[in-house]
Amino acid sequence: MTARLRPAAAVATVLVAALLGACTSGVYAETQIPTATPSVTATSSPSPSGSSTTTPATCDNATQSYNPLPSLTGDAADNAVAAIRNSPNKKLRVGVSADSLLLGSRDPITGQIVGFDIDMAKAVAKAIFGDENQIELIVISAIDRAKVLQNKSVDLVVRNMTMNCARWQEIAFSSEYYRSGLKILVKKTDPTTTLAGLAGKKVCAPSGTSSMIAVQATAGVIPVGAATHTGCLVLFQEGKVDAIAGDDTVLAGLKAQDPYAYVPPMQPLTFEPYGIGVNKDQVDLVRYVNRVLDTVKADGRWKASYDRWFADKLGPAPAPPQSRYGRG
Repeated sequence: MTARLRPAAAVATVLVAALLGACTSGVYAETQIPTATPSVTATSSPSPSGSSTTTPATCDNATQSYNPLPSLTGDAADNAVAAIRNSPNKKLRVGVSADSLLLGSRDPITGQIVGFDIDMAKAVAKAIFGDENQIELIVISAIDRAKVLQNKSVDLVVRNMTMNCARWQEIAFSSEYYRSGLKILVKKTDPTTTLAGLAGKKVCAPSGTSSMIAVQATAGVIPVGAATHTGCLVLFQEGKVDAIAGDDTVLAGLKAQDPYAYVPPMQPLTFEPYGIGVNKDQVDLVRYVNRVLDTVKADGRWKASYDRWFADKLGPAPAPPQSRYGRG
């Protein structure tokens, strides 16, 4: 069978995006952490002695986080972020994507990593330091999001990470800052409108993501893993996969890079609530971040960021997701 041929310009666009996402230069201080293999399991965490201990599941509602601090100033707030303010480089270290257009991707003109997720990360940096640019963006893969929090390579992960009960056993989450939905991207000529309708076809999703779990759970579909959604788009343009599964935010960014791609109108297969990831032992930092997010939702910055990145792709801004608190 002959692979589907695509215009060279379309393939080149994605290859350039992949290369830009991989480079580490830019205005912000940036680092790239290589992918860890194998990934961290969902039920164990290292004990102080180095042995593995099982953490019991206590999750009834994955979007429920710890109560926010009453204020971003005062002793409680200062204690929550003291280690960050006193760090050697005086920057907030945040694990992000550099190739998820609209969420976190490198602008080829400025070299900066920009997007909705980056706006949320910069809001936390501004609250801590008074300067949103006192931030170190550390490029990570989806599969390493929990790992870099557990080994404290970063302070936060803001990388379109779905809150679920399995991940709560590995890390802690802020309150929900965005509600996405799992959909599919296909060729414009493909009439398929559901994941189940792709039975017998190859569907790509990044390894270690909730999107891949959904693909693997769908009867007849042939899962194909990649390190990133950009990697999936390259495979799609080369004719090596028939579709891509992902959050509607991510697929909107992929569609913008490929005129032959199409996201069919459909109800989301699942809802994907995004939370900011934090080391599970740093509850005070979670509470500080929750106060920042509540402020951003209330003062118009959340809507302004949505309008900048998503409005022309996903429609008018909804109300910000409701913050749910009370986790013990």
